[in-house]
Amino acid sequence: MKRLKWILILCTAFMLTILPQSTPTKSQNNLFNMSYLFFGSPSSYISQVDKTKGSLDVVSPNYFDITQEGDLAITWTLQSSFINEMHKRGIRVVPFLANHWNATAGINGLNNRDALARKVADAIQKYNLDGVNVDIEGVGSTYRDAHTDFIRLLRQYVPKDKEVSVATAANPNGWNTGWHGFYDYTALAKYADYLMIMAYDETWESPDSPIGPVSSIQFFERSIQYAINRGVPRDRIVIGLPFYGRMWKLDGPTSAGKSITGKGVSSTRVGPLVDKYNGKIEFDEVTKSSFATFSIPSGQSSFIGSTELTAGNYIIWYENEPSIKAKLRMPSKYGLKGTGSWALYHETPDTWDYYSLWLNSVFFTDVVANHWAEASINRVSELGWMAGTTSTNFSPKKTLTRAEGAVIIVRALDKDTIIPKSQQFKDAVGHWAQKEIEIARELGYVSGKSATTFDPKAPLTREQLAAIFQNIFQYNITNSTVNPFPDVSKNKWSFNSILALSQQGILSGYPDGTFRPSSSSTRADMAALMDRMKNDFEQIQLQQ
Repeated sequence: MKRLKWILILCTAFMLTILPQSTPTKSQNNLFNMSYLFFGSPSSYISQVDKTKGSLDVVSPNYFDITQEGDLAITWTLQSSFINEMHKRGIRVVPFLANHWNATAGINGLNNRDALARKVADAIQKYNLDGVNVDIEGVGSTYRDAHTDFIRLLRQYVPKDKEVSVATAANPNGWNTGWHGFYDYTALAKYADYLMIMAYDETWESPDSPIGPVSSIQFFERSIQYAINRGVPRDRIVIGLPFYGRMWKLDGPTSAGKSITGKGVSSTRVGPLVDKYNGKIEFDEVTKSSFATFSIPSGQSSFIGSTELTAGNYIIWYENEPSIKAKLRMPSKYGLKGTGSWALYHETPDTWDYYSLWLNSVFFTDVVANHWAEASINRVSELGWMAGTTSTNFSPKKTLTRAEGAVIIVRALDKDTIIPKSQQFKDAVGHWAQKEIEIARELGYVSGKSATTFDPKAPLTREQLAAIFQNIFQYNITNSTVNPFPDVSKNKWSFNSILALSQQGILSGYPDGTFRPSSSSTRADMAALMDRMKNDFEQIQLQQ
């Protein structure tokens, strides 16, 4: 952490009526959430916390340091006015005790652990604090038992109604030595209220670091699994998310000769750099991580802190809405206590629009509990097939557009990484779904309304949807002399597709026997249909 110093079965034929919606309420199963305070001045601390919109249970500022001699130092940032303001808001203040990667300070503090523990306990009482979060890092596994004993002593001296928690290195690969091996998960869980697992720094600042995510979903999930496998009770696991990224200059050092290999970057800095240099932000579906690429032209430069970024090509792997949402599904999946994060000041403001909702499995505020398509909407969202219309809304009643239909199909078939060979539809140029529309056309899934017109904003009709599915799955058609739908002529362009989907039981008629080929579908209808066809889509993926 301190090395950074910083996502009802379908009503047949879409016939069910969507139930009236009510104002959503916060989930009753509210999971725990904490974050660290380290950046900015104390005068900004209240503002930093208020920007979280009530999402925090605990805030952990850097009030306690371990000196070189292993003693306790109260940092200059401690202010009673801030502690009092947090208590008024119902937020507990649990400062973190840090050696800031100073191995000597960490070792001396552990050798002096009884006295250090007593002084921490006294300071908690003196300043009306709510506990301590121990964050000793950069000390080798030789001091593993001393570290555990220090936590035992803290638990002995700190009042029982006060928190004793431990920041631990993520250990997805089960290392027993070095920094990762320093933390005895099994023993620590006997004394700590929870372990805050720092599930980040999968890559780091070094020429030896691979270029990639700060915390891939695989790294993040394996870190959880390690703790569980070590016997840590699930209600004592807090999984930590990063609010930062790492940058690499891909074509050598800067003009000043500085190599940029995994430099820590606040997530708030990514968007402005991309905008300034006409870069691109993409999401890697495999790692559930985002990355930005941009090129600085000759003669131009920007600064990240004191580091000047000069002409060249750059990539930043970082956390944004889709990557954070993917991680926020994990605490509920594994029954954990909740989440933590490093650190306030580096998250983008929109983070707090959705954070608590997704942490508590309320993925969309406009999809109320017991909505007829709730389960389907959540499943297709988790699969990445359908996204919300905003960070917190799904818009289930909204009419599905032709562009949305193309995107959903391309995503469901894992074709969204294809680069289209040509741009045929003039009215799709610059459209948010331009790439997916052209991919779907080239693969033969969709057709335009003319050779150069797709009409992306138009409703996707039932017959068009039938044609798309038949183009993909090529279902066999059983010949019959009986036309199942009086409003679908055998001469109609979509007749065979409608017949095939009807015979498969995928699309059926309305109670009056009609099919209503020109009727449109809602986003909830599509979610339910895609959920119902999940096995068919997965089968196609396996055949590719």
